[in-house]
This record gives sequence, structure tokens and C-alpha cells, in this order.
Amino acid sequence: MAGGSGRRNGARRGTQGPKKPAAGKPAAGQPAPSRPRQKPAPQPVAPEPEPAESFALGTIPGATPGKWIDIWNERMPRTSLDLIPLSVAEQRDALIRGDVDAALVREPIDKTDLHVIALYDEVTVVVVSAESHLTAADELDAADLEGEVLIVPRDDVLGLTVDGTVAPRFDPPETTEEAIATVAAGVGVVIVPMSLARLHHRKDAEYRPLRDAPTSRVSLAWVADRTTPEVDTFVGIVRGRTANSSR
Repeated sequence: MAGGSGRRNGARRGTQGPKKPAAGKPAAGQPAPSRPRQKPAPQPVAPEPEPAESFALGTIPGATPGKWIDIWNERMPRTSLDLIPLSVAEQRDALIRGDVDAALVREPIDKTDLHVIALYDEVTVVVVSAESHLTAADELDAADLEGEVLIVPRDDVLGLTVDGTVAPRFDPPETTEEAIATVAAGVGVVIVPMSLARLHHRKDAEYRPLRDAPTSRVSLAWVADRTTPEVDTFVGIVRGRTANSSR
């Protein structure tokens, strides 16, 4: 009887089913369950900078920023554009001191520490009395000015010399406006960019283009390490970028 009991016990031990896999482990030959992918943590979004209350734009005599100001007012209604008149002599110092955020300047200008973008070139003209014989021509050459008294005001922006002209016997006028008034009275000629001739237009004075004379360039300038969002917006406007175009 004891032997029979042993066989039964052996039979029970030999017929046990396969072991169950431990919890958390896949059975042999079975693929591991895929783990759910974790979504990346959202990155913090930097807040948009508050627009400045104002943008100071320096402008030299003769510059005409009107069309750009109109576009600025449409795109930047919360930031006023303030025009600051500058003489050519002080244009760079005003930028470096921070008196203006950017400026329409007349070249040449020392470009150290500045970004400078050329905007347009102006024709050089000769302003003469309305009664002058020089008005008979539509354009003038340097040779046409031989023997004429060439008045160069203290705020001259061209620095031109013309062979054959005569220096005045009186002190130079302080401003271009005074020089043109002197010419209108019948004394001498003055050479200026066309915009200044138009700015100081008088009925008793006329101007004619001076052929082969160098042009005068007007540019936009600002201090390189002060490129604010407002400066960048104005740069985009003068370059013709639309409100939705990328920089």
C-alpha cells in the first residue's frame, strides 16, 4: 500500500502545469508591453515686450520721412514717433548720446559703432538769383561757374570746391538759408543738395542741376548695440517690409 501511495504522489508532482510569470515580467517568447510615451513638458513662452511709449527719430534738414511716418502710425499706434531736428554737424553725437533712437543722416558719417543703411542719393544743384544769366540753361557744368562768387555756408554738407570760382570777400553765412538769401539778392551762387534748395525755396532764386557733381546720400543710422524692437520696426518700414513679412 505504501508503494502505491508513493506513485500517486509522484504522478501529482510530475503533472504540475507551467509556472506563471512573475508579476510585471512578460512570459517567455512574449513581446514586452510597450510603455506609453511621455509628452514633453511645455516650454515656457517668453512674454511679448511692452511697446515703448515713444520712438525718437532724428532728421537732418531736407530729409522727407513723411511716408514712413504714416506707415509707422498704422503699425505702431501705441508708440508715438517723435521727430527730432538735427544738424549734420551733430547727427552722430546725437546718436551716440542717446538723444535719438535712430536718425536720418547725411553721409559721410563716421560709422564706428553704428549700423547705417543707405536710403537714397540726392542730386547736387546750383542755387542762383532768379535774374542770373545761369538760369538760361536747364543744367550747368562746373565750367559754367567760372568767375562766379561761390558762397559756402558754415553748415555746408557737400564740401565741394569748383575750379575757376571766386571766394567771397565777406564772412561765410552761418546757415544755408542765409546763403540762399544772399544769392537771391544777386550775390554769388551756392551749391547744395536738391532737398535743401527746395526747403529754402524763394521766388527770387532758382536752382539748376550741376552735371558730374557728386551726389549726397541720405541714410538711416542707429547705434549697433541699441537695436530695439522699435528700431527694427522702423528699419522694416524703410526697407519696404510688410507688417506680416519676416525679418
